Amino acid sequence: MAVGIIIIGDEILSGRRQDKHLPKFIELLTERGMQLDWAEYVGDDPARITATLRRTFASDDIVFVTGGIGATPDDHTRQCAAAALGVPLVLTPQAEALIMERIADTSPDGRADMSQPDNRHRLKMGEFPAGSRVLPNPYNKIPGFSIEKHHFMPGFPVMAWPMMAWVLDTDYAALHHLTKHTERSILVFGLAESTLTPLMETIEAEYDGVKVFSLPSVGDAQRGDVYARRHIDLGVKGDPAQVGAAFERLIAGVNALGGEIIHPAEADAQREGVVSSAK
Repeated sequence: MAVGIIIIGDEILSGRRQDKHLPKFIELLTERGMQLDWAEYVGDDPARITATLRRTFASDDIVFVTGGIGATPDDHTRQCAAAALGVPLVLTPQAEALIMERIADTSPDGRADMSQPDNRHRLKMGEFPAGSRVLPNPYNKIPGFSIEKHHFMPGFPVMAWPMMAWVLDTDYAALHHLTKHTERSILVFGLAESTLTPLMETIEAEYDGVKVFSLPSVGDAQRGDVYARRHIDLGVKGDPAQVGAAFERLIAGVNALGGEIIHPAEADAQREGVVSSAK
């Protein structure tokens, strides 16, 4: 059962706003021993949003969706979710009650005056695809919704992030720390990825449940530490019972190929020394 996130909004694609949801969602998952399998960015285009949701609804994935659930002309997510499922939008009674509570909370006389056109319009934020359940919003009570293992929330981080955490802890607690996972890595100097590839393939073949990763860097000439040099962040990840042996095999293989190895902790210590000297 994969976990994905769809981040909706023209403002992200245009650069007007910087996305903060992806790193935060990864953080929330990591704290619970889960990991993200995929992420997509989609602009405020109803046809594209509908097509994307139709595809993900057809999967068995757990999907978090941020943005576009308001009631302004550029908010399309609620309508697109309904269209993707082939069901109507309906005013959910619990959502209606929560929105009216919010209206009363912000009213000078403490009442929800539903004779006001703007207050009646706000109820559209409680129109969800038929069959949805309310996703509580602790920030201002205006709810999101969940349906078919998809969880829809506002684009505002102050609202979305606690809602993400609530869903993970309420609906998917059984998946927390279900898969044991660890990783270890080294910095390799003086070898090309093409030289390391056979070693990586051999380790993955020899150790079931282990993946080898390679993250090359051209180096940063502006830095005065080891990271200024061209290097490869090379490591293994996966089943903790296998990672230790696979890591030792990786080190032995790099040594046999004549590569220079520096452990990340040692590199960070060197960097601290460079920074301290500069001060």
